[in-house]
Amino acid sequence: QVQLVESGGGLVQPGGSLRLSCAASGIIFSGYHMGWYRQAPGKQRESVASITRGGSTYYVDSVKGRFTISRDNAKKMVYLQMNSLKPEDTAVYYCKCYYFSENYWGQGTQVTVSS
Repeated sequence: QVQLVESGGGLVQPGGSLRLSCAASGIIFSGYHMGWYRQAPGKQRESVASITRGGSTYYVDSVKGRFTISRDNAKKMVYLQMNSLKPEDTAVYYCKCYYFSENYWGQGTQVTVSS
C-alpha cells in the first residue's frame, strides 16, 4: 500500500521560511518522479515544484529563487524548502509521486502566510 505523508506546514509571517517534508512508503521511491502541488481556496491545484528520478528540478515561475525541492532516496523523503514566503503562497500543499500513468497523492499540509 502506497502512502505519502506530508508534514511541516503551519503559520508563518511574510518573509519567513518553512520546510515541508513528505515521507513515502510502499513504493520503490527511486523509481518515481516527485512533485509538490498546492491548492488555494477557490483555485485549481497547481504544480509548484518537481524533481525527476534523475534529480532534475522544475519550478513554477512564481516560486523560482525562493523554493527548493530536494529528495533523499535512501530515506524515501522529498522536501520543499520555502523561503521569502508571501501571503499568496497560502494554500494546502500536496506531495505526489508519479511515473507514466501511475501516481499517488498525500493528504496535504496547510501553509498559511500572514502577519
